[in-house]
Amino acid sequence: SVDCSFSRGVCDWKQDADDDFDWNPADRDRGDGYYMAVPAFVGHKKDMGRLKLLLTDLKPKSSYCLIFSYRLAGERVGKLRVFLTNKKTAPVWEQNKGKDEKWRTGKIEIFQEAETTNSVTFESERGKGKTGEIGVDNVILISGLCPED
Repeated sequence: SVDCSFSRGVCDWKQDADDDFDWNPADRDRGDGYYMAVPAFVGHKKDMGRLKLLLTDLKPKSSYCLIFSYRLAGERVGKLRVFLTNKKTAPVWEQNKGKDEKWRTGKIEIFQEAETTNSVTFESERGKGKTGEIGVDNVILISGLCPED
């Protein structure tokens, strides 16, 4: 498995230059490192911020599981979507509100066919709310199918 978490991960993360705002590091409550976040008050409604994970060396014809922690905290904070490079049009995963402020786990299967996935994009869309944040943490890539809960 490959640790792509932000504090000590080995992965290559890039801010998208063509979006409306950047994701920023935020300190974890426990004090051990940080996660990436977009505060609710950044930008205008419908503005987008994209954080891209560049994937190299994924073997063709194999499957991977991307596991990550996410949080949508606050009233009408916006949407969090995940896109894979070769599926440009539609997100492979989307959440638009949290039931509470808790961190949850997201899982995405990545199948390498002839067309390989060479990046995963976390996209935050600004909502109407003025408080809270959208956060992503503990991004890990493992080979094989995603484990059942």
